[in-house]
Amino acid sequence: MTRHVSTRRAATAAGTAIVAAALIGAGLTTASAAPTAEKTPGASPTKLSASQRAELLRDADAEKARTAKELGLSSAEKLVVRDVVKDRDGSVHTRYERTYDGLPVLGGDLVVHETKSRRTEGVTKAHAGDLKVDTARAKAAPKGARAVVWAASGTPRLAYEKVVKSTKKDGTPSRLHVVTDARSGKKIFQWDDIRTGAGHTQYSGDVELGTKQESSGFSLTDTGRGDHKTYDLGGGTSGQGTLVAGDDDEWGDGTPANKETAAADAHYGAALTWDYYKNVHGRDGIKGDGVGAYSRVHYGNNYVNAFWDDSCFCMTYGDGEGNAKPLTSIDVAAHEMTHGVTSHTAGLIYSGESGGLNEATSDIFGSAVEFSANNKEDVGDYLIGEKIDIRGDGTPLRYMDKPSKDGKSKDSWYRGIGQIDVHYSSGVANHFFYLLSEGSGAKEINGVKYDSPTADGKPVTGIGRDKAEKIWFKALTTYMTSNTDYAKARTATLDAAKDLYGADSAEYKGVDAAWAGVNVKAAKGKNKH
Repeated sequence: MTRHVSTRRAATAAGTAIVAAALIGAGLTTASAAPTAEKTPGASPTKLSASQRAELLRDADAEKARTAKELGLSSAEKLVVRDVVKDRDGSVHTRYERTYDGLPVLGGDLVVHETKSRRTEGVTKAHAGDLKVDTARAKAAPKGARAVVWAASGTPRLAYEKVVKSTKKDGTPSRLHVVTDARSGKKIFQWDDIRTGAGHTQYSGDVELGTKQESSGFSLTDTGRGDHKTYDLGGGTSGQGTLVAGDDDEWGDGTPANKETAAADAHYGAALTWDYYKNVHGRDGIKGDGVGAYSRVHYGNNYVNAFWDDSCFCMTYGDGEGNAKPLTSIDVAAHEMTHGVTSHTAGLIYSGESGGLNEATSDIFGSAVEFSANNKEDVGDYLIGEKIDIRGDGTPLRYMDKPSKDGKSKDSWYRGIGQIDVHYSSGVANHFFYLLSEGSGAKEINGVKYDSPTADGKPVTGIGRDKAEKIWFKALTTYMTSNTDYAKARTATLDAAKDLYGADSAEYKGVDAAWAGVNVKAAKGKNKH
């Protein structure tokens, strides 16, 4: 399945450039879309072994200088290979970071799209314009900061990025990236790269877990899923914790009083998420390299949250109010693990509209994994965190059919939505995904009643959740970049639908209608279809 890069690629086709993780902040489907044959199933991602993926990355790395030249980048610009996706038809989509005069370019990421014959047929860029930046002041970076080129918004310029580490009031760690203009010293942007989310398990009943037999006893080490491990922090808030182990291969008793129970839930959720991405989307682990992350349970005391942390490549879960409701349900575990997938694909900046899309992606696939699990104790639904009872009244944390039901999330896009908390601006994409999957109006799915409105009052017919998931995943991994906003997400999903089902398909039209249902319209000029 692998292939070597030819010594010379075809020149990039002119005009094809496409300009483009905390849980908590401050399968049955009733869709009845007309059956449509997949016109281009070859556009779906193929499963790559670790060695196949590594070879594609090595090939891209060997050709990165030539690629930069073909893209018309200046001599000061260099490409750094980050990720690769190969479709069933042989097309390859390679994601790069960019440097300028040796400095990292924030917002300089791009994806090169190639045919099976290695003809470059398009490129998706976070920043479409030229980079011309005076880097003379680069060595004057303040202590503890690094010089970067800021290209994620406005005119590219020399800037300083500083990471400020702290702990929030609820005990969640914070690693705040603050970007300031090198000339004026004024703050340009900031985001936090801690993504919070919200055996005999508490939420999923009796399940099978991937474990490892040690010299004495067993450990929660899933040898079939990249050696994913689950650790117990024992109420601590730092370090890796202690690997959960025991004399026998029995874990927990279904109650929070038994400390192994939360570990069993977290371990099970990680396994389900791994299987979902591998079996549905052909992605072998968070990075696509077959290497497992790890989970940490029993974080802090009465800690009512869960989060993903890139620096440890791990998911962390608190035990909830009274240490009685660990945040380890299937959808929460999948939510956190998905933050890792987003970080290693589109890299959506965790602030503004891109931050809302980052959060929504975790909710979307959190729900998808829950449906895919087909667990009778935690059936699939479009509710987020319904099992953990975070409000103490039996209501879920978020609703995808009508996000505003939680009192804070937004159903539709409006100018300025990027200024609110990403957990609430995510409602727009969550609502889009529900409409695309199931359509508008009243219906009941797996015993849960929904009634989804639309911004324009027009009905939307769903295309089915399975197709909606594939469209969002392809858009995330192939067309979204670090600064994708809602208008560009519309473009990305339409491009994905066109690739998978054709431009005249019901699926493509369904994507268009679902975005109209949440008031996201074509951007002027470059984002129109």
